Amino acid sequence: MKRMRITSKIRFTIFMVIMILCLFTAIGQITGFNIASSTSMSQYNCVEVKSGDTLWNLASEYKPDNKDVREVVYDICNVNDMQADDLTTGQKILIPVYD
Repeated sequence: MKRMRITSKIRFTIFMVIMILCLFTAIGQITGFNIASSTSMSQYNCVEVKSGDTLWNLASEYKPDNKDVREVVYDICNVNDMQADDLTTGQKILIPVYD
């Protein structure tokens, strides 16, 4: 039986690190631990702003019972990349659908 000898410790260390990373990647793929999930809303209602509509009224109309209107207004502004006073008649905005 022939005994193996490590001639380069640096090369052996690099090889072992690569093999361990490959092993963890394979285990993650098989078990599904590497699947990312988003916490943001994935569904939206597209609403056309009518004359007299305010962001507060739209948020209170589409909000769930367990959510504060201010949070919904904040979410609408973030989704549409706008400020609360940027609302204009005829504009189409996205309103998040909460589960």
